Parts: sequence; C-alpha cells; structure tokens
Amino acid sequence: MRRFTMSVLLALITLIQACSSQGAANKDKSITIWWAQWSPADGLQELGNRFEQETGIKIIVHQIPWSSYQDQVFLNFGNRRTDFDVVIGDSQWIGRGATKGLYVDLTDWLPSAVDMDTVHPKAARYLCEYPPGSGKFYAAPCETDAIGFVYRKDWFEDPEEQAAFKARYKRELGPPATWDEFLEVAEFFQRPGEKRYGASLLSGRGYDSLTMGFQMFLYAFGGSWGDPDTRQVEGILNTPEAAEGLKFYKSLMYFGPPGATNFDYAKTLETLTNGSTAMVMDYFAFFPGIVKQMGDQVGFFKVPSHGQRRVVSLGGQGFSISAKTTPEKQELARQFIAWFLQKEIQEQWITKDAGFTANTAILSSEAFKKASPYNRAFSESLDLLQDFWNVPVFNELLSAFQQHIGEAIDGLKTPEQALEDLARDHQQIMEESGLTKGS
Repeated sequence: MRRFTMSVLLALITLIQACSSQGAANKDKSITIWWAQWSPADGLQELGNRFEQETGIKIIVHQIPWSSYQDQVFLNFGNRRTDFDVVIGDSQWIGRGATKGLYVDLTDWLPSAVDMDTVHPKAARYLCEYPPGSGKFYAAPCETDAIGFVYRKDWFEDPEEQAAFKARYKRELGPPATWDEFLEVAEFFQRPGEKRYGASLLSGRGYDSLTMGFQMFLYAFGGSWGDPDTRQVEGILNTPEAAEGLKFYKSLMYFGPPGATNFDYAKTLETLTNGSTAMVMDYFAFFPGIVKQMGDQVGFFKVPSHGQRRVVSLGGQGFSISAKTTPEKQELARQFIAWFLQKEIQEQWITKDAGFTANTAILSSEAFKKASPYNRAFSESLDLLQDFWNVPVFNELLSAFQQHIGEAIDGLKTPEQALEDLARDHQQIMEESGLTKGS
C-alpha cells in the first residue's frame, strides 16, 4: 500500500513539475519592446495584441518618456542581460549599437523577412544601416518620421487677415513654399501686444531639437555637416553658406513667443495649443494629438525651400534586437518583426495614430495621403530627408553642437565663430575616435 501511495505521489510530483515547466515556457513565450512614450507606441501595442492572438507570443511595449529614453536604454545595456528584447532606437544610436556589440547583426536575415526594394531608401539608409549605405543592417524599419509644420488654418483663412496680408505683401496669404515667404508670414502674424506670434522653431538644448531644427537651414543654404565618407569636417561645416543659414535661422526666432530661442519638441506644440502662434515646427508623429485637440483649426505643410534646395530633418526609429537577450527571445523578436513588415500589417499600421510606414508603395498611395490631414505633407517630405551623424560618438558630436550653436543663438558668439569652433571640435572628435579616413 505504501509502495502504491509512493508511486502515486511521485506521479503527481512529476505531473506538477511538467505543468510548471510548461507554464514557464508559455510565460517565456513573450518579447518586451522598449520605445518612447507617444502615439505610435500605443498603435504598436495594438498590433502586438493581434500578433499574440495569431501566434500565442505576447508582445509587451514598454513606454518611456522621451526626456529619459536614451539614458534608460543605454544604462540598461550596461547590464549582463537587458530588460528588453527589442529596442526601437533613434537612427543616431545605430553606430554605437553596432560597434559596441549591443545590436544583433541583421544583415543576412532582414532581406529574407522583407523585400528591401519596397523600403524607402532614406529609411533603409538612416534607420537600418551602419555605416549608412553599407548594406549592413542592425535595425529593421519601424517608424518613419520627418519634421514638418502645423499652422493655424483658421487664421490664414480669415478674410480680414487675407486682405491685410495681400495689401502688405502683394500676394495671397497661404502656407509658405520658401523660407523668404515663411519670414513674411511670421512677420505678419507677430503681434506681441495681442500675445499673438509668428512662428515657433525647434531650438531646445536638451537632446537634439536644436540640431534637427538648424540642420534644415544648414543644408538649404548650401552647408553640410561634413564629408560622409572621409568624415572631414573642417572647411566643410565652417563656410559662409553655413553662417548665412545660421543667421537666417536665428532671425526667425525674433518672430516667436517669449523664450523662443530655447524651445524643445513639447514647447513648440504648446505654443500652438495655447492659441498664441501661427506656425509651429515639429515632427509629424506628434501631430495626431494636435488634430484631436484642434480639429480643422489647423493645417500642415512641408518644410520650405531656399532657392532650389529643400531639406527635411529625419526622424523615426528602427527595431533593433538586443544582443544581451537570449537566443530564444531573439528568434521570437525576428518572428514579430517579419510579421510586422508584411504589407497587410503595414496597411494596418498606417491606420494607427502616426503609424508611418517605410513601404514606398503605401506611402505614395492616395489612400495614405488622404488618411489624415498631415499625411500628404509627410509623404512629400520623405525624399528630402537628411540626418545628423549616426556614428558611435554621436553624443559627443551632439554635445559640441548644442554648446557652440546654442551660444550663437544666445548672442554669445557670432555665427561665424560658433561654426569655426564647432568644426574644430567635430574634427577632433572624429579623429580621436578613429572615424576619419586613414586614421
């Protein structure tokens, strides 16, 4: 009897252990994705829920405020194992992720998951490759983005404003196509006595808002960060054309609300929603909330041109798989990314707030352009994208930029001196890090 009882007991223990192991296996059949706290992350979680229904693999999208996102990600990479399996990181993180062994190399796998000919070339170059144009992939397309403008359409369409503008500038009041037209519109609406202002540009000193704001003027006026192949900076960044662009950029800040020389992404949008500003620069992915709040009071336009040059600062992020998670989790991550990149799922992705695909056929379709009031301007911006340096010393380059160009904006240096100092520091950073050709 005791032997029978013991046999039953052992069988029960074995069954419990098996059930426990199966439960652990089922629990482990999940991946955690870290992303910033904004509308696209909500949409990704919705798609993740659908993926779980189809496959049984749970998707957890953990959102972190933009202000601390980069710091939390790279602090976590300092651990033996990351708390995330996938990170949706900025383009400028790829150099560090690739060279420090933080991101899984996706070069052989990614083209088998998605036809790269269907991916917008700018998205592939800046969001997925390191070095850009090398065909070496450390991220898969997730969210494309670009800087654009939102404007007070109700002000622009006011008959009295239209008549006054035409009398003053001898042309119709409308979204500006050139930076000179932009200046005129900003000047027209600048009425500090009425607490009404012309424009808010990106000029904040935290992270990259000043960099992304100025970059469009640097290139539109004929300047450049430097040679992308040799990483030569001096003699390329510190030019009269670059100084002209910086002077014009700074001049537009005179037509902003108080504090306009230090506005980050949130602050520029606040100057629109508080009813004070006619035109506001920001990333398209932040515009869904504006539409929900302001409806048909607002309209959207792409970044203006200077002469024949029109350049738009790139935004968006790619999926990178952590090299510090398990091989099993890495395989689950590949399954989800491949599923996400199917055209059918991308067509669902664009129905989410600021779910901006990298699929060129979808981006160019009339269905996409008509899906929201900002999609057409967004679609027209993608061929114009330009990025900052996405190299391992991105943070050092960014810090030098924020210092020197910030001092020019604040009147502590002339634009020419700020660019000389910046070019010197950027050249030194490139050479000391071994990134210049032949170093």
